[in-house]
Amino acid sequence: MTIDFANLQKHYLLYKDEIDTAVHAVLDKCNFIMGEEVAQLESALAAYVGVKHAITCSSGTDALQLSLMSIDIAPGDEVITTPFTFIATAEMIAHLGAVPVFVDIDEATYNIDPSKIEDKITAKTKAIIPVSLYGQTADMDAINAIAAKHRLIVIEDAAQSFGATYKGNKSCALSDIGCTSFFPAKPLGCFGDGGAIFTDNDVLAEKMRSMRVHGQSKRYHHRYIGIGGRLDTIQAAVLNVKLKHYQKDLALREEVAQTYNLMLSGKRLIPFIAPERTSAYAQYSIRVQERDALQETLKNHGIPTAVHYPMPLHLQECFTYLGYKQGDFPISETVAKEIMSLPMNPCLTYDEINYIVSNINRLL
Repeated sequence: MTIDFANLQKHYLLYKDEIDTAVHAVLDKCNFIMGEEVAQLESALAAYVGVKHAITCSSGTDALQLSLMSIDIAPGDEVITTPFTFIATAEMIAHLGAVPVFVDIDEATYNIDPSKIEDKITAKTKAIIPVSLYGQTADMDAINAIAAKHRLIVIEDAAQSFGATYKGNKSCALSDIGCTSFFPAKPLGCFGDGGAIFTDNDVLAEKMRSMRVHGQSKRYHHRYIGIGGRLDTIQAAVLNVKLKHYQKDLALREEVAQTYNLMLSGKRLIPFIAPERTSAYAQYSIRVQERDALQETLKNHGIPTAVHYPMPLHLQECFTYLGYKQGDFPISETVAKEIMSLPMNPCLTYDEINYIVSNINRLL
């Protein structure tokens, strides 16, 4: 048996007729930039999440950048985040000349540990970016309380958690600003790059809409320094179709995860999801010893795996200038050595999961 890690083709075929019709409608109109499908998507996204404003953009990375730009993050400012995440989170802080300040993670959820945040707050701290890793949100109430106490902005990096819930509220609606990604392999993915920003703040929403089109207030009149960060109309058309089916896809991802949980029970490998939260299961990630050997053996049996992420950000060469060293964030470093993601997608069958787990159980 050969397993497909994300199974994008099979997922496309589920909605092929609807997607093809939507894409061809854009092609017929040739309205490729900021066509009506973009506005339709933004309205649907805002309603789904439960916020006033959804601002689409060209990627999850640009969503982070626009969010930071909208709150005037500047050189020398400090932004607190986690070292155990995809580089875009801290990269966009650094890109604006600000300083990423790392806080270690909670070993159960792999998200930033709120109990360690206040010790890192200084007069230069302007914001906190918790990352909702693998599909589960961080402890947002605790983080928001710290932010309110110190008058900081909270930007949820929800690139992996769109559709997840925290105490009944959806990810992206849990803080001042929420950002997500529509990269093809995300739970809600388009057919290229794409992202979105969510907020209830009218002023920030207007500013981000302007900044994504080079800071324009009207054509060729520029109020802000911005970027070229628009979402293509074709991608919006694809997402309009997929969003209609998204709750079903999330339910299927949950079913896959629960099947994994049942079959892996007793081996202390299964992901921990806090009782008041649900996960979008962007990844199904377990921790194992001798990871490289296990990955190679599974590969030889047609089972792909991935590592999200093998090196914490504080140890990356590009962040050497921050002065961190091995041992500064021990939980992140330990998890990075042991974490391994198994195939996860809504089209994964029981037989495929059984084949994957049977091989893992045989090897461990």
